[in-house]
Amino acid sequence: MRRYGKHTDEDDIRSRPNRKGNRPRTNIRPKHEDAAEGMVLTVDRGRLTCLVEDRTVLAMKARELGRKAAIVGDRVALVGDLSGAKDTLARIVRIEERTSVLRRTADDDDPYERVVVANADQLAIVTALADPEPRPRLIDRCLVAAYDGGLEPLLVMTKSDLAPPDKLLELYGDLDIPYVVTNREELENGDAADRVREYLVGRTTAFVGHSGVGKTTLVNALVPEERRRLTGHVNAVTGRGRHTTTSALALPLHGADDWVIDTPGVRSFGLAHIDPSRVIHAFPDLEEGTADCPRACSHDEPDCALDAWVAAGHADPARLYSLRRLLATRERTEGD
Repeated sequence: MRRYGKHTDEDDIRSRPNRKGNRPRTNIRPKHEDAAEGMVLTVDRGRLTCLVEDRTVLAMKARELGRKAAIVGDRVALVGDLSGAKDTLARIVRIEERTSVLRRTADDDDPYERVVVANADQLAIVTALADPEPRPRLIDRCLVAAYDGGLEPLLVMTKSDLAPPDKLLELYGDLDIPYVVTNREELENGDAADRVREYLVGRTTAFVGHSGVGKTTLVNALVPEERRRLTGHVNAVTGRGRHTTTSALALPLHGADDWVIDTPGVRSFGLAHIDPSRVIHAFPDLEEGTADCPRACSHDEPDCALDAWVAAGHADPARLYSLRRLLATRERTEGD
């Protein structure tokens, strides 16, 4: 066995070769203070298209971010080739803190949480009044996810030429949700897009809806220069539409602060990730009345203080009914 004395030559000391040929691991991470700011527009198989100043740049996530994923709407920091030229690739080295997040699970018993959109101000819930028939339970679930994620809801009803909106408006009137009613003729002549556009000024709005309701057609009308494939036909037997949007995509609307985000059509909207106690925050007129509720109150039990709060005239009984209906949504299947 070879032994070394006090005066060893460094050349005599053997070092184990690094088979991978990369640098040794370190806990010190670069700060990337000179990284450029960008916004994620879409994600496709690990490649992220980002807007950096006035150009689109293709990027990938840096290894140092670990399992943290960037999603559409994220504000990110990028380094590398930011020219946006063909066959170039930048690196996302930092994901900035999010102001809001829209999440969902595949089903209520699915533990895997899917983050759909980040930093949106508003959630436009698009539903057809017919062909396919409206699904109130799905709308309720989208509302719960919006309230939980910090997004303001907007209800967009399409195909009013096939059925009147009265029943649906009566169902959601007590929630004070802004709404727009459109029909096919208005979509074709641009009137529908103009009316919806009034609610999008100065905001980032994510559009979500069941397949076949006209969501992507509406987005196409809002942003005609960013054409997506038009809506597929609705199956006459199942009432389901084809998925015409396969990944979320952020599109500029008016200016730097106006964005619409088209998301894939959904057939279900699981709420396994939702803490029911946070839904009350969307009802400020009722939230103050929960001060006397028992600990861990579900707000739908005999000892709930909200009944006395409403009976004393502090809030409209219809508002309490709406809260409890949304809370019960998590316990029901969407087809109920």
